[in-house]
Amino acid sequence: MSIIRSVITGVGSYLPARRMSNDDITKIVDTTDDWIVERTGIHARHIAADDEKTSDLAIHAARAAIAHSGIDVQSIDTIIMATTTPDNTFPATAVTVQAALGLHHGAAFDVQAVCSGFVYALTIADTFIRCGQSKTVLVIGAETFSRLLDWTDRTTCVLFGDGAGAVIVQGSEGEGTNADRGILTAHLHSDGRYKDKLYVDGGPSSTGTTGHVRMEGREVFRHAVVNIADTIRESLEATGMTIDDVDWFVPHQANKRILDGTAKRIGLPPEKVVITVGEHGNTSAASVPLALDGAVRDGRVKKGDVVLLEAMGGGFTWGSVMVRW
Repeated sequence: MSIIRSVITGVGSYLPARRMSNDDITKIVDTTDDWIVERTGIHARHIAADDEKTSDLAIHAARAAIAHSGIDVQSIDTIIMATTTPDNTFPATAVTVQAALGLHHGAAFDVQAVCSGFVYALTIADTFIRCGQSKTVLVIGAETFSRLLDWTDRTTCVLFGDGAGAVIVQGSEGEGTNADRGILTAHLHSDGRYKDKLYVDGGPSSTGTTGHVRMEGREVFRHAVVNIADTIRESLEATGMTIDDVDWFVPHQANKRILDGTAKRIGLPPEKVVITVGEHGNTSAASVPLALDGAVRDGRVKKGDVVLLEAMGGGFTWGSVMVRW
């Protein structure tokens, strides 16, 4: 049976030039490098310059993905951008990217699912392609999360960083089997009962301010390991695959303890897990495409590999996407 598959044909990423080490943070807040590394696995993160907006990071990543795919930029008919830190309350930051790329057709919009944003955006792109709404989609995850941090709160300010990642997704004919290239299955979830476990204490209709990140770390950790493992099993069951069929696991880079706990829970060997949290910190919606870009460009992810993407973020939101490269 012939079907349309959504194939990732290009990847790109961008990190701001400023690298903030744990030692740099100890000059701002009462903490130590040992404390941060032991609890998170993070050694450094990148911070956007004062005049650098989320759209600037996104444009760099988008251009890198376009160049990697080799497509004509004018063939892009949809831009879906995942971000929690838009340039403005409106319009969508995606339209700023659209204009910068010289595009005046198609659709461009933002998706807000915090750290799960890229997985949500990629799933939307897959749906658009399979139903014929789009043929070539630029999917971006970009954040200037440092703008939301309370730099006096050592439990949160040490965790996050800024960055952007992007992919080009195009429709291609497949046979409807797991041997097809492209997205094989995707699953999204949310549970608003836990929205106060990880949130920002501000917004246009509440305080009229941007606000700062607030988090109950233990609760987030507990739910993350369970929810992520569940959605991974969901992807495996939907495709009839086993964990042994997965070549690479590219998770949201929140905390190395969460990554280790998830891998152990699902029986995935550590050498199959792509980890960038040590140098990037948690870049929210940017973390999955940043990690994916690194693994593709250094040769780990090869054509034909099965790649499992997952994320969980505030809301709670979570989800997974299984892709054959």
